[in-house]
Amino acid sequence: MQSETLMNVVDARVEFHSSDTVVKALDGVSIHVGKGETVAVVGESGCGKTTLARSILGLQKLTAGDIVFSLPDSANKILAEKVGMVWQDPFASLDPRWKIRQIIEEPLKLAKKSGNVDEILEMVGLTVEMGNRYPHQLSGGQRQRAAIGRALALHPPLLICDEPTAALDLSIQAQILNLLRDLQKKNGCSIIYISHDLATVRFVADRIYVMYFGKVVEEGPIADVFDNPQHPYTRQLLGSALTLDNLGHLPEAVEEIAHSK
Repeated sequence: MQSETLMNVVDARVEFHSSDTVVKALDGVSIHVGKGETVAVVGESGCGKTTLARSILGLQKLTAGDIVFSLPDSANKILAEKVGMVWQDPFASLDPRWKIRQIIEEPLKLAKKSGNVDEILEMVGLTVEMGNRYPHQLSGGQRQRAAIGRALALHPPLLICDEPTAALDLSIQAQILNLLRDLQKKNGCSIIYISHDLATVRFVADRIYVMYFGKVVEEGPIADVFDNPQHPYTRQLLGSALTLDNLGHLPEAVEEIAHSK
C-alpha cells in the first residue's frame, strides 16, 4: 500500500552556465517521498544527488520545475521546520566555536520555538554533559549524533541525509544507521537518504532512485531494483558494490549507458 505523499519534486532542472558550456546538474528530475518512508537517491559522484538536496533545502535555485510539500499548514512554516539536514562530514558541518548545546538550540532560536535541548541530546544518544563540549571534544560518531539532533530539533517531517556515514568508521556507521531508523519510527518522519554505499541503502531504504548525469534512470521498491535492475547503469552500479563474490574483480564495461532508458 502506497503511503500518503509528503513531498513532490516535479521536473526539476538546474543549469550552470559558463562562457561556452551549459552543465545540466539536474535534467528533469521527478521524485516523490511518502509520509514515514525512506527514499534513497544513489549514483556516482557528480550525478546530481547533492544538487537535488540543495534544491529541496532552498540553497540552490531551480532553473525550472517545482518542489511541493503536502502539509496542511505549510504556508506558515519556515523551511527549517519542513526539512532537516544531516551533511556528510560532521566536523565540517558543526561550528567549532560553539558548544554542542548551542548548535542544537540554534534552529529553535531562529524559528522562535521552545524546546528541551537535554531531551534532544538524550534522544540521539548523547549525555547531557556532552552538550557542554565543543565539536572537537567529541568523536566522529558523537558529532554526527549532534548533527542529527540539530536537524530534528524542530521536528521536521522530512530529514535529508547526504552520505551521513561516509566519514565514519564501519562500526560507527551501523550505530548511526540504527539511530536513524529508531528516530524515524519514533518521530514518523520521512528520510531522503543520499549515498553511493549500496549496502547501507539496502538496509535503510524503502524505495530507490538511481541518478546518472542529472537524470533519474531507474526507480522502484528497494527489493525490485536490487534483485531485478532494468537499466544498464543500475546493473553496473550494483555490480561495482563490493561483496565476497566479486572481491578482486572489476565490473564489465557498459556501453551507451547515457542513451539507455
